[in-house]
Order: sequence, then C-alpha cells, then structure tokens
Amino acid sequence: MQSYEVLRQVVERVGAKQVASDLRVSSSLVYKWCAEPPEEEGDDGSGARNPLDRLMSLYESTDNRRPIEWLCGQVGGFFVEAAEAGEAPIDATYIKHTRTLLAEFSDLLQILSDSIAHEGRIDGAEAFEIRRQWRRLQGHGEAFVQACESGDFDPER
Repeated sequence: MQSYEVLRQVVERVGAKQVASDLRVSSSLVYKWCAEPPEEEGDDGSGARNPLDRLMSLYESTDNRRPIEWLCGQVGGFFVEAAEAGEAPIDATYIKHTRTLLAEFSDLLQILSDSIAHEGRIDGAEAFEIRRQWRRLQGHGEAFVQACESGDFDPER
C-alpha cells in the first residue's frame, strides 16, 4: 500500500478539514496528500510529499530508525524488525520457522522463570535480556507471518 492510500484511509475517518486544522495546514494540502503519489523528479503529477513520505525520506537519508522507533513509542508500541527468512524449500522453511519460534519462546520463558526465581524480583540486567529476547521472538514471528502472507508456504500459489 502506498503512503497516500494509508493517509486516505485514516483521514477519511475524521475528515480532511479536521486533520488540516489539527496539523495547521490547508485542507487542499491534506487532500493532495491523500489523492495521489507525490510527484517525482521529471513527473508532471500534482501530488505533495506527505508526512509519511517525509519520514521515510528521513530514514533513507540517515539510515537510522530512531525517529520511527520514537513514533512507535509515542503511540504505545515499538518497532519490530522482521528476521530474515531462509531460502530453504517450502516444507523445510515452514518447519524451520516453527522451530525457531518455539525455541525463542522457550528461551524467553526460561529467562522469565529464572528472573522471578532469583530473589523474587527482576533487576535491570534481567529486564534488558527479557526485552532483547522478546524482540527477537517478535522479529521471527513477523518474518514467519510475512512469509505466510506472501504465499511461501502455499505450493499451489
């Protein structure tokens, strides 16, 4: 999905005039953000670079996800990077992903159990390790879901 399509969906819910007022920009600019892709060099399109495109450009310019991670944190979440999927045949890949997910989850449960058993509390270093393992698990899960969505495990697709 393109950035302008995402914006069209979210702006539709509250209205372009409300978004324009909240962002202190013109309604016509919000409509442009939602109507079509931004113009590229040598393109005659009338689309305007929207905030999502600008955030992506910032990432590409700096090769640093911190602004994206910050934004995720501001809405109560965090960025999860998908782990690299393998190049094995479909059946082997499916089994590999499933085993990886189970092993990562088992490791996380072991760390949680050990942490609680150790004096009934979790210290800063243990919390850091729990977070590290949890993010790895989420990354493997995301890679697995993306592979499912792209049809990697469907030989008839």
